[in-house]
Amino acid sequence: MNRLFMIVALLLFLLSACSNNDSKSNIISAAELTEREKALLSTISDKSFVFDFNIDSEYKVVSAWIEKYEFGEMVHNKISPMTTPVEGDGSIIFVTSKVNANQQQPTFNIGVSGNGSTGSISGLDTTSYDLDSMSSVWGSFQEENKSIEGEVVLASICYVSDGPMRSLTTDFYNDVDGHMNKLENYDVVYLLKAEFKK
Repeated sequence: MNRLFMIVALLLFLLSACSNNDSKSNIISAAELTEREKALLSTISDKSFVFDFNIDSEYKVVSAWIEKYEFGEMVHNKISPMTTPVEGDGSIIFVTSKVNANQQQPTFNIGVSGNGSTGSISGLDTTSYDLDSMSSVWGSFQEENKSIEGEVVLASICYVSDGPMRSLTTDFYNDVDGHMNKLENYDVVYLLKAEFKK
């Protein structure tokens, strides 16, 4: 599964790099995937997010990880953490594996590709609730070119056991610290975060 993930990650990077003519630096954007890329991801994953970044030579590494919250309280600050060297253009790929009857815990895969190489990590949330019995909603920031300054929340997966739910708003992604109280509306929230370092 990990090998398949790396192959798909590399393929997505190559395909998205061919269509990326954006000359702006130090930004990250949700990738615009082709139907073929979407089909590849849906074949191997339950939920997926792909982001393209463009950085100048000041930045040397990117760290990506998942934070877990229960009813607004952080319970795990680094699920599947990874740090890898980067330069120029690249992609961050985040997928959750499809859960089968034998596997009760969600598997998270994070991949970073750029400059002809791909790094990835796979990890389980061993403290997960019975997420299959909950409703879920997921989303990511919607800005076309988001600054990479500081820690950036790229995406979220939210679970609720009962009652209505909706995804986190654009306001949350634009001002995470000012809207952390929104996480109290969910039983479980996973936030995908990244930080580029000089």
